[in-house]
Amino acid sequence: MIAPPAGLDPILLGIDRTPAFVYHLPQIEQSVALLDGVRQASGCKALYSVKAFPFSDLLKQISERLDGFSVSSLFEARLASEVLQGRGTIHITTPGLRSDEIDEVAALCDAISFNSLSQWSRFGAQCRTLSSCGLRVNPQHSFLSDPRYDPCRQHSKLGVPLSQLNALVEANDSRLDGLEGLHFHTLFGSRSFAPLKKTVQRIEHHLGPLLESIKWINLGGGYLFDQQETMNELSELVNRLRQQWDLTVYFEPGRALIGDAGYLVSSVIDLFESDGKTIAVLDSSVNHNPELFEYQRRPDLAGEMPGSSHGVILAGATCLSGDLFGEYQLPQPLKLADRVIFKNVGAYSMIKANRFNGQNLPSIYALERDGAITLKRHYHYQEYRAQWSEHL
Repeated sequence: MIAPPAGLDPILLGIDRTPAFVYHLPQIEQSVALLDGVRQASGCKALYSVKAFPFSDLLKQISERLDGFSVSSLFEARLASEVLQGRGTIHITTPGLRSDEIDEVAALCDAISFNSLSQWSRFGAQCRTLSSCGLRVNPQHSFLSDPRYDPCRQHSKLGVPLSQLNALVEANDSRLDGLEGLHFHTLFGSRSFAPLKKTVQRIEHHLGPLLESIKWINLGGGYLFDQQETMNELSELVNRLRQQWDLTVYFEPGRALIGDAGYLVSSVIDLFESDGKTIAVLDSSVNHNPELFEYQRRPDLAGEMPGSSHGVILAGATCLSGDLFGEYQLPQPLKLADRVIFKNVGAYSMIKANRFNGQNLPSIYALERDGAITLKRHYHYQEYRAQWSEHL
């Protein structure tokens, strides 16, 4: 992935308050520029997946070089609409469409990919006058070994099974009348577009007649990219889809734009020995990056020196016994008030962060184009209190 620029660590260590979540704007803009290259070379429509990190200031910064946003809920759609102010497109797909929200969703979103035939049957007619309506398809072709994160797992809740949709196409079933698009999303974290090519080929083989009648296809996200050569593969695929099927092609990355550009900075607030190992308690918590628990992932630490004799267990500040970032070897022993920097935590960290034990959320900082660090958001007790109070 795109490496942080030289000298970044000292800048982050100088932040005035911790815990802090920092997003590096120039690094994000490098990824957006690669995506913009695909737009220019192939006509692909690029949407940022808001769920990765929905901070409005960042959305405004990157929206000018994108075609819009992809969202997964009414609240995300509202936020996307407020940021874009009519200057981009909004696509939504979610298993969670609600009858009491569908009219507003249709008014806000330019395209709706219904997650099931049931959704399409119940909501399609009332949405078609406002939105371009499509279906999310489950290609029934897995690329992930862990079923917890596999959209194509057996009995998946995500999308209409390809075999079922194929049967309707072959029968020329009237239930597909009015359908204008297809959407799929099959994996996450792939550094190759080979799975995307295989998925497209599978859909073309089974749903060719449908591709001839619809207007657009959304390739989803889940792909990481950092080199022009890789992006050329995407451009070639998009060009072929546009030329062969006369489709508008959408692509909606999230982690690829923000993941490596996010950092969690924390301070040591206690040090002690436990059964022969040094414990350093930080003013942060795995609850500030819940994917550590969800994926059983050990986060990357800036300055780690494998093989060093200065080992330490970095522990979170809550009373959860498993609130542990991991064991690390460092160039020198830690001291009270020392700072540590966790890397590659830009996506799905702040959006999933919580205030377990009443621990405050990290402040949000931006590392700007000129190298300045800007405090964008700090959270206060009143927000915690409001969350748990019966009256607003």
